[in-house]
This record gives sequence, structure tokens and C-alpha cells, in this order.
Amino acid sequence: MRDLTKALENLKNNDGHFLQSPIISFNDFLREAKKHPERVLRDVYQVYSDMVDSHICEGLDEYDGDPESIGFLKYDCGRLFVEGADRAFFADRLFANRLMRHVDSFKVGTKQNKIYIFDGPHGSGKSTFLNNLLRSFQKYANSPEGSRYEVVWHLKSEQALESNNSFNAIAEKLALLLENEGKKDLAAEMTGVSPKEIDSEGYFYVPCPSHDNPLLLLPKELRRQFFDDLFEDDRFKWQLFTQKKYEWIFHDEPCTICVSIYQELLKKMRSPLKVMEFVKARPYIVNRRLGEGVSVFNPGDKPLKQTIMTDNRIQRGLDGVFGDSKKVSYLYSRYAKTNNGIYALMDIKSNNSERLIELHNIISDGIHKVEDIEEKVNSLLIAIMNPEDKKMMDDMHALADRVEYINIPYVLDLQTEVDIYRENFGRHIDESFLPRVLHNFARVIIATRLRTKSEAMQEWISTPGKYKMYCDTNLQLLKMEIYTGYIPEWLVEEDMNNFTRKRREKIIAESEKDGWKGLSGRDSIRLFNEFYSIYAREDKLIDMSMLGKFFRKFCKRDRDILPMGFLDSLLRMYNYTVLQEVKEALYYYNEEQIARELKNYIFAVNFEPDTMEFCEFTGERIEITEEFFARIEARLQIDPRTSASFRANVQKSYTTVALPQEMLRDGRDISQTTLFENLREKCIYGLKEKVLEPFLKNENFRRAVKDYNLEDFKTYDKKIRDDVTFMMENLQQNYGYSRQGAKEICIYVIDNNLAQVFSEPKLELASS
Repeated sequence: MRDLTKALENLKNNDGHFLQSPIISFNDFLREAKKHPERVLRDVYQVYSDMVDSHICEGLDEYDGDPESIGFLKYDCGRLFVEGADRAFFADRLFANRLMRHVDSFKVGTKQNKIYIFDGPHGSGKSTFLNNLLRSFQKYANSPEGSRYEVVWHLKSEQALESNNSFNAIAEKLALLLENEGKKDLAAEMTGVSPKEIDSEGYFYVPCPSHDNPLLLLPKELRRQFFDDLFEDDRFKWQLFTQKKYEWIFHDEPCTICVSIYQELLKKMRSPLKVMEFVKARPYIVNRRLGEGVSVFNPGDKPLKQTIMTDNRIQRGLDGVFGDSKKVSYLYSRYAKTNNGIYALMDIKSNNSERLIELHNIISDGIHKVEDIEEKVNSLLIAIMNPEDKKMMDDMHALADRVEYINIPYVLDLQTEVDIYRENFGRHIDESFLPRVLHNFARVIIATRLRTKSEAMQEWISTPGKYKMYCDTNLQLLKMEIYTGYIPEWLVEEDMNNFTRKRREKIIAESEKDGWKGLSGRDSIRLFNEFYSIYAREDKLIDMSMLGKFFRKFCKRDRDILPMGFLDSLLRMYNYTVLQEVKEALYYYNEEQIARELKNYIFAVNFEPDTMEFCEFTGERIEITEEFFARIEARLQIDPRTSASFRANVQKSYTTVALPQEMLRDGRDISQTTLFENLREKCIYGLKEKVLEPFLKNENFRRAVKDYNLEDFKTYDKKIRDDVTFMMENLQQNYGYSRQGAKEICIYVIDNNLAQVFSEPKLELASS
């Protein structure tokens, strides 16, 4: 048998002491409040807000320096919804920003009696979202970082002690008789009903069923002065007395049971200070399965027959302290168990519709009637809803201003959609695809979820045809990039300048209407499984031709699922992107040589042709001729018919801006001027555009690509081997291609003659 010592030692050392609910005195509780004031003085809204903040780091703005930025941030929600979850939920960028706005609203204002409804279509993951949110809330609330304290009364009753002893004697005799008759289960039940809370000295505990913070027992009129004396940290005191999130601690009252106990003790003790000696505190332990702190109701859960709850053992103890006149009635409802916690409805239909109606008075007034007793309810009320159930809410006009909707539609962020595939099928699926093809599968799925026409996009770009080589006519591909937080580089300068804050806000606002139709999350997983099963194999990576074939076949079953021409546009965008990658991978022109030639050119435009001068920027002796100008202007892609005016413009820019302002005034080198940088970018762009030309008609180059890393590769001349090796290594290092993928994409670019396709004049707009 294996040695169990180590395993048992791990169990022994497990830091589970916090969940044992240690009961501390009121004075010790005050010391804890003084030590961790921001932790102890929290209501459920602050705990909920702090929980989300502790799981989600500060959002990332990739365009932080952009004055038109609208704060559309990238949040990592993995710790909140994925890690440790039985079933992961992936929040796309749009929903993550909605969620953070919802959470931030609790930080800036007083709590409002509302029900927060997460509204979305079937298959959008609402149930998974709520389950994971509540799981994280319970784990956080039961940790030291998320701890709160609740009231526990420690009372003494001689009468209850006598009753307890006599009850125990009777129960033991009855249990013995039952056991002799073979009814051991019933005997165990009988011995378990004695009031064990009452110890040998007559003390027993009365937990507050509403989980009140012990500080609420302080008289309201004394609290401000009490806190001023208690806390020494002036920074925290300023927050406590000025911020809305702490208003509850000055205005809320304890539950009716605690008020009754306090008042009866005050009559006996005649001193509030002595009354507080009976007050203890313990951590508020949240347990969804027991309905403590978190309660979730499904539509099929039948209403409880017993709506009023009590504890006969505690009631007997209270009667022993205060007499049998029921001065303190230990009565409460199921709402008390989630007071200062979360009460959730999983779909508003069937029995949950009745529960929502019952919540109406609670949402409005925060009060629930338990026989003659008024029970306060201060819970975070959450529900999830399908679109077809919204009609019921429209009929409940009284609740209209008490409901806040947070939309949770289908995923519209392609990065998140891909993460869902990786979660369901394993991260190894990337190895079966050429780079970008997996993301293009996600783009097709998301296209089914977007509305075809977008007023905001059309207002911004009125002539989408100018981008037909990179985008679809409805600009859905562009909208997807924006929803992902990315602004494509192929946008022309005019459109970039017109991409103002107001337009960005309008486009993001349209996301509230997108994602309500099309392929659901379950549909996309089913389709991906079908696609992957057909095309994934070891000897061939999944490419765009396979993706196009699959979805064209799928569209025959539902011709309206995708906009006309979308797949063609997606292929063109892909072709353009991979062409640039291959060009970039093959480009290795000497940067120093480019810089030297451009400096000589800027210097030479100040002189007439057929002269010899020493360039003051490079120190080289240059012969300024038409051939000299033509050679460099060819790399700059200048039409010979406009070369004279181009040189004049360069000279004007040099003599009016570069030399007097940037070099003489600001002390910059010629290579740091705007003129030089513009010429450099233009030159590099031209060189990259032409980089494939020497190889396109060279059959040896194509064969060398296919034979790369094989024995036959050694038979090619050194120049071709160097070029191919340089290109392959760059594709792998810079763009994530595997060795096989790099081969396949190069052959794809050559065989489809993409360099010629994208050298048409229609691309001039994008390169201007």
C-alpha cells in the first residue's frame, strides 16, 4: 500500500480555516474593520464589483495615443469565466466592455433597486455565463480578499438550559426505544433535534438570517462620529464620508430580528455598550447549493410550499431569554438567505415569471412581508432572458424603470470565436491550418450574425468599392476588424482622418443590434467539427480553397445565410494579405544603401544635371545626370512624364521645411526629416512591390520552393538557395508558418499569379 502520509499532510495543510466560520467578538471585529476598512465596509454591490476587478486586469487600449480613441478596451476575462470552470464561457471584446460598464456603475453611484437582465438569443452562452459568474463570486466571497462579516448573537438563557437538559433526557430515552425496535434512522433523527446550540453554561448562538453587517447595529445617529473616532486613515475617512458607495453604512438598518433582539436587550441592560457585548461576528459564507448568499432558480423549479422559515431550537432559546411572549420572532423568508448576496433567475418563463412578479415590491421598496414582520431585502438581482420572453416585460409597465438590460448576443469578435474552437477541439487544431485560414472560418461564421447594411459604416465610407480588393461591398470585414479592436492599415489617409470619436462610438453602438441572428454558438461548433473532420489530414494543411468549397456547399442549403459575394471578398482579402507576407519575407534590400541613395537624391535636386558635386550628407562625390535621377526615381515608382515636377516638389520641401525648420531650427539630421521618411517609405514600398518579379517566370525558383529542406534542394544554384531559404525562414519566424505551411503558401502565391493580380491600377488608392 502506498504511503499516504504526504497526501494526508497536504490535506492537513490546506488553507481551509477561513471556511470554518470562526466567530469573533465585536471588539475583534472592530479591530479587523480598522485594519481592512475597504474590505469590511462593503455591500454586495461592492463585493461584486471588487470580484470582477480582481479577476479582470485593467483593459488594454492598443491606440492609447490616438486622440479619437473611445476607450474600447481589450479585457482578459479568462480568470473570471474560463479558469477552473466546468464549461468555459468566452466573452468577446464587445460584451467585455458592456460588462465592465455595468460593473463600474456600482462604483460611482448609490445602489438602485433594479434587476439586471442579461438578454440574448438561444445559444449565445447566457446560462454558462451566469453559472461561471456565480461560481467566481462564491469563490471570491469565501476568500480572505472577498470576506465580509455577519451578525451572530451570543445569548444566555437559564430557562433554555433547563429545557435543553430535560429535552435531551426525553430524546435519549425515545431514541433508545426506537433503536431497540430496529428503527436506527429514526433514532438518529430524534437525537439530532435537540437544541445543541445551547452549551452547558446556557449560551447559544442566534445567527442573523439576513447576514447583516455588525456595524448596522450601531444607532444611525451615532455612526458618523463613531467611524470618525474608529478610523485613523484620513484618506479612507474622506472616501467613507464623501463617496456614494458608502452611503449604505449610514442609512441602512439591521433586519427586524436583530432590531428586536437589540431593543429587548437594551431594556434589560440599559446600556448600548453592554448590549454590544452579546454581539459576535463571523465570515459570511456563500454556498449556492444551500441557497446561502447565492440562490439560482430555474423555470422548472416549483415554488416552495413553505414560504416562511424559522428554527424551533433558536426560537426556544429566544423565548428562554425574553419570555414566552414571542417578543422576538425568529421568522424570515427565503429572500433573507440571499440578502447581501445574489438572487438569480435562469430564464424568465414558467415559474420564474411568477417569481419576477413577486420581486416587484422588493425591487421597488426593498421590503418583503413575513406575516406581520417587514423584512428588508438588499440583494443583487440578476436574470437571463431570451428575446421571445421580452414581451412579458413589456406588459409589466410598473417594472419598466426597474430593469436594466445588458445584451449578450452571439460572439462578434473573431479572436474570441477562434478561442472557442480551440477550447472545444484543442489548441492543436492550429497545426492543421495555414495561418489566417482558421480565423477566416470564424469570419464566415460572424458574417452570418451581422446585419448586411450598416448606416454608421456607410456614413463613414460612402464608396466602399475602392476597397474591393481587401473588403466586401457591405464593409462587414472591416466592421469585424473594428469589433476586434483593430484598425486596418489598408485604409486610405482620408478615411483614417474621418474615423472620428463620434463615428467610432456610432459603429460600436451598432453592435447592440448585431449578433441576434445567424449561426449560434452551438451551430458554429457543429459546423467546425464537420469541416475539420472532412479536411484535416497530416499531408496537407487546410487552405482557403477547402474553406470556400465547404461554405459554398453549405450556402446551397440556405442561400440567405451569407451576403452575396462575401466568400469572394474574403478570398481577395486573404490573397492580398499573404502576398504582402511573401513579399516582406523575400525583401532584404540593403537599408543603408537606400538611405545613402536618398540622401544623395535630396542633395542633387538642388543642382542642374550634368554637374559633379560632393554630397554634404554622405561625403560622396556624385555625378548628377538624368540617368542618376532616373535610376532612383524608378525605385520611387515615379512616372518619367512627371519626374520634373516631382524633383521640384522635393526641392521645395527641402528648402522650405526640411532645411530651415527641422534641420537648422530643431537640430535634426537629414535622415530624421519628414521629407526623407516619406521618400524612404515610398522607395521601400516600390522595392517590395517588384521583389517577386525576377522569380515569377523562373521555374527553377518554384521547384526550389517545393524541394526546400529535401535532398534535391542542394542541386540548385547558390543564389536561388539563399533566396528561398531567406524567404522560408522569414515566413516561419515573422508570420507563424510551419515549414510545410511556408512551402504551400509560396506555391499558392506563385501559381495564382497574385503579384500580377494585385499590381492593377485599382490598388493605387491604397498605396497613396
